[in-house]
Amino acid sequence: MTRKVEIFDTTLRDGEQTPGISLNAKEKLEIAKQLEKLSVDVIEAGFPIASNGDFNAVKAIAEEVRGPIIAGLARATSKDIDRAAEALKPAERPRIHTFIASSPIHMKYKLKMTEDEVLEAAVAAVKRAKSYVEDVEFSAEDASRSDIEFLCRLYSEAIKAGATVINIPDTVGYATPREFANLVTTLMERVPEIDKAKVSVHCHDDLGMAVANSLEAVLCGVTQIECAVNGLGERAGNAALEEIVMALNTRKDFYKVEHSINTRQIYRTSKLVSTITGIAIQPNKAVVGANAFAHEAGIHQHGVLAEKSTYEIMTPESIGLATNTLVLGKHSGRHAFAERLKELGYELPQDELDKAFERFKELADKKKEVTDLDIEAIVEDQAVKLPQSIEVECFQVSTGNKAMATASVRVNINGEIVEEAATGSGPIDALYRALERACNIDCKLVDYSIKSVTGGKDALGEVTVKVDKDGKIFLGRGLSTDIIEASVMAYANAMNKTLWNNGNGKSS
Repeated sequence: MTRKVEIFDTTLRDGEQTPGISLNAKEKLEIAKQLEKLSVDVIEAGFPIASNGDFNAVKAIAEEVRGPIIAGLARATSKDIDRAAEALKPAERPRIHTFIASSPIHMKYKLKMTEDEVLEAAVAAVKRAKSYVEDVEFSAEDASRSDIEFLCRLYSEAIKAGATVINIPDTVGYATPREFANLVTTLMERVPEIDKAKVSVHCHDDLGMAVANSLEAVLCGVTQIECAVNGLGERAGNAALEEIVMALNTRKDFYKVEHSINTRQIYRTSKLVSTITGIAIQPNKAVVGANAFAHEAGIHQHGVLAEKSTYEIMTPESIGLATNTLVLGKHSGRHAFAERLKELGYELPQDELDKAFERFKELADKKKEVTDLDIEAIVEDQAVKLPQSIEVECFQVSTGNKAMATASVRVNINGEIVEEAATGSGPIDALYRALERACNIDCKLVDYSIKSVTGGKDALGEVTVKVDKDGKIFLGRGLSTDIIEASVMAYANAMNKTLWNNGNGKSS
């Protein structure tokens, strides 16, 4: 019988710790629902004690997502565990994931605790978590730099206390594949109770070896891999889910394990996470990068045309990658549009379908060719929109290489019409200053990026901005064939999020 490796997704917990990412509850729930479609085994929904927002997000995911185990992270303290248990109450399959550092450097400088004190705290934490849920995961933070004798004792006592999963983290991405394999093998041989728990690994990519270390652990017999979509996470990130899954898929002959992932949802999941987090995928990224299935060299092109397997070890279709072809035009009807969405893998409720169709018709009037990528961009853009307290009704901008840029805006703020004007160092700066005045919101633009969704002069432009409001970063997105309009939409989107965060809209 083929062994199964479970996929534990930590995009919403460790992935959200990526510098510059801050997700609200609606955005987290949107990603969690897509992870459900991807068929991950475990969704680590967040760190409930970290903030009320994180608590509410974990609770919302526990209420609405069915199928995967829903995990909440907790330090080895009563407060953390109680808070995680409360957030996970509605979950169909809850798991409390508790952890404490075990390496000498962490115990000395961070915890200021002895080995015996760490052991006592770990056992107490597992027992407390077990009083709430049957499924308890225990992690020894910085395991790869820990003393092996202490580590064996720590995991042994955690399992005796009730841990159903023990996790071996390479927290700072320090281990090499051979070292990590030796660590995993030693623990599996020397922890007497190891057969009573699932064995998991959690690898970071500081030296670029997270995926390699995780796959080495699979060969050693672990039954759970912790990873994140697009490799998001602290510092250099986590092991990339898509790379691990496709390695196991493509090299079944070597790894000889099964998994439950619906690989045809990989591309869509990757794109959604990139869209919501604002973290672009590098073109040469394995599996999901724009160049992953591109062939420029003549000899490569000739080989692929003759036989795809000459240079493609997996197919674009295997990860759900749609082809960039003309599919619909301005005369296409609602039924044809709905059918095309189904072919692309989207199942929208009627109200969302109606909105998407209207946006498609507007785009079809502006573009000669509407592609699958255009349609995907429309659906993903509207998927995570909050109700708009601020709506830009119209704007006007005047600029030139020897003229001061000026802009005026008319904004609907909760039913009240406000008009303002401003000057700036360029058209975008002028528009953003006018918007800030109209909305009476003082925020600072910290990042602005623009990319085209497809090629051509009439391509959809996607603008992403990050604004700083009272020390917190908010992401805004805008999509239009007019990059000025996309820029205005992105800034207004970010400003709406600042209002929601302050409680001026419904709490997110």
